[in-house]
Amino acid sequence: MLAFQTTPNQILELAEAGKLAGRVAAHLSAAGFQVNASERTSWKESLPALAAELSAGGLGDLDALVECQLPRSSRRIDVILAGAERSSNRPVYAVVELKQWSWATVYDEAENLVRVPGMREPQPHPALQVQTYCSYLADFLPVLWDWPDSVHGLVFLHNADGHRIPGLPTESLSAQAGRSLVFTKDRLDHLRTYLRERFAPWRDRAAAERLLNAAVRPSKQLLAVVAHEVASRRHLVLLDEQRTAYELVMRGVRWADQGRRKRVVVVSGGPGSGKSAIALSLLADLAREERTIAHATGSKAFTKTLQEFARNQPRDPEQRTAPVFNYFLDFMSSPPNSIDVLVCDEAHRIRDRSRRGGIVGKVPQVHELIGVAKVPVFLLDDDQVVRPNEVGSAPMIRAAAEGLGFEVDYIHLGAQFRCGGSPRYERWVMHLLGLAEGSPYRWPADDDYRVALASSPQEMEALLRPRNEAGQPARISAGFCWPWTQESRRGRLAPDVSIDGWQRPWNAAAARPPRGIPSGSYWATDPRGFDQIGCIYTAQGFEYDWSGVILGPDLVIRDGQFRSEPTKSHDGAIIRKGRVSEGADRLIRNAYKVLLTRGMRGTLILSVDPETQEFLAGMIPPPRTTRVQTAPGVVRVAQNSSQPPVQRDHPTHTTTGAAGGDSDGR
Repeated sequence: MLAFQTTPNQILELAEAGKLAGRVAAHLSAAGFQVNASERTSWKESLPALAAELSAGGLGDLDALVECQLPRSSRRIDVILAGAERSSNRPVYAVVELKQWSWATVYDEAENLVRVPGMREPQPHPALQVQTYCSYLADFLPVLWDWPDSVHGLVFLHNADGHRIPGLPTESLSAQAGRSLVFTKDRLDHLRTYLRERFAPWRDRAAAERLLNAAVRPSKQLLAVVAHEVASRRHLVLLDEQRTAYELVMRGVRWADQGRRKRVVVVSGGPGSGKSAIALSLLADLAREERTIAHATGSKAFTKTLQEFARNQPRDPEQRTAPVFNYFLDFMSSPPNSIDVLVCDEAHRIRDRSRRGGIVGKVPQVHELIGVAKVPVFLLDDDQVVRPNEVGSAPMIRAAAEGLGFEVDYIHLGAQFRCGGSPRYERWVMHLLGLAEGSPYRWPADDDYRVALASSPQEMEALLRPRNEAGQPARISAGFCWPWTQESRRGRLAPDVSIDGWQRPWNAAAARPPRGIPSGSYWATDPRGFDQIGCIYTAQGFEYDWSGVILGPDLVIRDGQFRSEPTKSHDGAIIRKGRVSEGADRLIRNAYKVLLTRGMRGTLILSVDPETQEFLAGMIPPPRTTRVQTAPGVVRVAQNSSQPPVQRDHPTHTTTGAAGGDSDGR
């Protein structure tokens, strides 16, 4: 875990010298975080306020882990206090959420949300916020499993009186005592008493080191637990903006019960920001309340996988309602308000009109989706549109809802839970592909996420296959730059993806593929999918531990910049009958952004274009290796423990084809 490790006494010394904010900012910047002015102000005001109380209580030498990064997430905790329990000398911790607020009020009858002066968006109640941080730590760190009470959580509102902060509803409080304590400036004596009873007055460095160096439970693939979460009604831990979105939907449900006007909830965020976690939490909790609920996407692979997982899970015998997994077009003729809640996941894939066979929807598809539910919810990433007929975007959905006379609640998710929680990787990908302002830059390396350049498809496969066989899901995907043979031949898929003599098939097209091969819809979740090459339509919406991405000739470096070559694509969404689709350049870049952000632990990259491969070699530092010559032209590469050895023969690669498939689910 990453943190700025200090003590309350050191915080006071740095603050007095005017160096506190600069030291914390320098630490975070070195780790790849971007620091804003409001964060600096918070450190200057809130950290000394907490440190003063600790010092006054004789705890000035306690370890304070400032801006501590949550495991597998870019989200950070303000402070974690680490020390020895006074009574037993066992290591104990207090997760601290610091607030400069002077007052807050309940947000529009959403009891778990508050309205704060100067903030445009509703905020989770700070007691709920710190409670979820504690639960998240206890879930991911096995060192805390034996004694859950070792982790407490408290909020310190050092500018507020208690009567100016609303209480958290009793039903929202954790069953775990001590995880949602609230202290204000008129309860400082209570804060000091609590801290003195909680912590021994000496520094126990082992407690902090135990937490900072703790092993982290591997992240589970979201879809691997989806139906279990729904069937068992377990709560996924939602943090900050995720919780805000959840609470706004639940408020909309209550208002619908009261006959009040419909509100539309729009949630946007990049890959791995937690959109699907929100969806699954809503499905689980609303099913428990026996609501009529539905989940919809525009992706054949994503929807079929959800349906398959749901079918294979044991059903709670008391469960009388269950989520239904649909496509967006399934609501073309549904009566208005016939569903309590419709969760539209991957809503950037909304089409202009629903089309089934020869039937075309009478109104825009987004109008159908808004109309069918009492509470419509849209989860999307504007940078994942990959086909010309996909029109979903936050501004479009907002305009449609307001045009129908409905108000909109909009939430943007800023955290990162995929890619090892690294705040650097997605930003690096966006700059690399020209999707963000600024030039591409060299990958700065990150202990939380591994990025490497493969010298050949053989090396990529050799590195990833052992991981997949060891139960760490790995997949190789590629740009749509090779033809795609949909029919199998003699029980085998055609080896369409061909690079310098290395050949592999695309993922299967048919619902009944050859024996031993998963259909394309299950390529990302079936371990046997490793032996086929995935595409944008089978990878989008999914995640796996290790990702290999082959850049085809449709996106190449020329004169130091990426340039799209749509005519090299075999994707019918990009080029059809010799005509290049409007916006093809952005669609190609978006597709590679999706492919490059599927990996949860690391990504290997390879380009089939020599100039592009040379450019990437300058962008991606080589792994730390020991190279031993074992035979002419063959090098044994011994890498660190997170990378297996591989035979490397350094071929020069050229392309022997150009790319495949033209529909969703290919």
